[in-house]
Amino acid sequence: MNAVFKFLSFFCLTYFLLAPSPAQQLVQAHLPEATGESEAHELARPTAAASLRSFTTLNHPLPDIPREFRGVWIATVANIDWPLSPTDPWEKQKKDYLALLEYYKGLHFNAVIVQIRTAGDAFYPTRLAPWSKYLTGNQGSPPATSENPLTWMIEEAHVRGLEFHAWLNPYRATMDLNTAGLSASHDFNTHRSWMLKYGSKWYYDPGLPAVKAHLLQIISEVVDTYDVDAIHFDDYFYPYREPNLEFPDAASYAAHKSPGQSKDDWRRQNVDELILALSQTIKSKKPWVQFGISPFGVWRNKSKDPKGSPTQAGQTNYDDLFADVVLWMKNSWIDYLIPQLYWSMEHRLASHRVLADWWSNTSYGVPIYLGNGPYKIRDDSDVAWKEPKELITQVHYGRTLPQIQGNAFFSAKSMYQKNQDIAQLLKKEVYDRPVLPPAFEPKSSFSIANPVIVELKPLQGKTQILLDKPLDPSLGYVLVQEGNDLSTLHQSNLHKKWIGGSKTSTLELPTITSTYLALRWVDRFGRQVHSQVLQVAKPSRP
Repeated sequence: MNAVFKFLSFFCLTYFLLAPSPAQQLVQAHLPEATGESEAHELARPTAAASLRSFTTLNHPLPDIPREFRGVWIATVANIDWPLSPTDPWEKQKKDYLALLEYYKGLHFNAVIVQIRTAGDAFYPTRLAPWSKYLTGNQGSPPATSENPLTWMIEEAHVRGLEFHAWLNPYRATMDLNTAGLSASHDFNTHRSWMLKYGSKWYYDPGLPAVKAHLLQIISEVVDTYDVDAIHFDDYFYPYREPNLEFPDAASYAAHKSPGQSKDDWRRQNVDELILALSQTIKSKKPWVQFGISPFGVWRNKSKDPKGSPTQAGQTNYDDLFADVVLWMKNSWIDYLIPQLYWSMEHRLASHRVLADWWSNTSYGVPIYLGNGPYKIRDDSDVAWKEPKELITQVHYGRTLPQIQGNAFFSAKSMYQKNQDIAQLLKKEVYDRPVLPPAFEPKSSFSIANPVIVELKPLQGKTQILLDKPLDPSLGYVLVQEGNDLSTLHQSNLHKKWIGGSKTSTLELPTITSTYLALRWVDRFGRQVHSQVLQVAKPSRP
């Protein structure tokens, strides 16, 4: 009897120590098997390992971060913006490039549009074009470095939270008629039948199927090889008309036109086919890479077409450059458009105000970013550009229009080497806080695994985030904020950390010294797919 009593007492004590408490049973009964973002916010749970720095996940919603495209063109042709000199050592060129990025990051910009092909050349190693003379001093000569300049440029932009839009000129083959300095590997020398001389330059003939195939190959290589956020073309399609001079494409027109097709329609068809093929190629390779166009600011004058703008432009996209950009938007071949509205607000022939209205109303749902021309500030016959706030007024006005989602500025040196007072005014009155660039939806659905944080671990002056598995490669970056007041956490400084394609299970951040940590995970399309707020436990003292 006494032995039985002892056995029962031991059994009850063991059950009491090992069995879950009523509160634990209640939590377990309501714990879902797998939690997504919504369920994760319902559960506040401490981390398991007491030896590491622990945290608790809080049910605290985060407001959306405002979105607006804030881009700047970095023109490399003729060394307009960068490199400052083609004969500078690579290390000096790197230093100058980083200074540009830091400057525009400090102005709360979020994208750079960097010219990587100016005229049949390249700022990266390729068998399809020679090295650019604007990078190395002599066309075809490689830079004196083992680094790939384009890989490095993209990485440095991403480290600073800047999108990298790779800007290429498709049809311009040379900048002048002096061909003696062209590399033996330049298309002028290897495919002379592709070339047409017009005015003071040589151009690729847009009417040749071989030219289209070559350009597709060039863009495919860039998209395949580099972690670009967008492929970007400017306004140079067919060249701007020269007085009393016809573009000499009669032979290719005769060989490739459809029966009864006018030359103008045939030229537009050539460019249309290139744009469609590029769109399909880019999306088939990397659906998150955007395809953007920055055309001349006038599609057609109303005097030519009732659907055109009430302007009096001397040349237009449709009638002179044979670029039907409205068709490309209507057919969803491009992801964004940046019309170059480099005129002042009330310009007599082409008003910035009038054209901003027109593009906003003619976008077919495609995001419009207005192209602004700070290069004209204090340096133009239009006296409106002597007014310091002309540029600020333009940005403010664009924000009042429903389809306008940001701005891009030509070019980088215009508010860097000069007019820094205007740049600071822009930051003070318009760009006072960082924002995200616009997101866009993929053409097909994507399933993305949300990151699950296991631990926060202090590590040599940094904080290491340990994840339960490698990051989904479809994620682009994580936005980090920290603070000691939960109610103002979303107003804290925003740190953007690039994680695109890293597939890592650990992340390193600057040392977290605050009580609260907010994390927003953003995919390669710019969409916020997951968010977390953590309460960080202070490490206990021994």
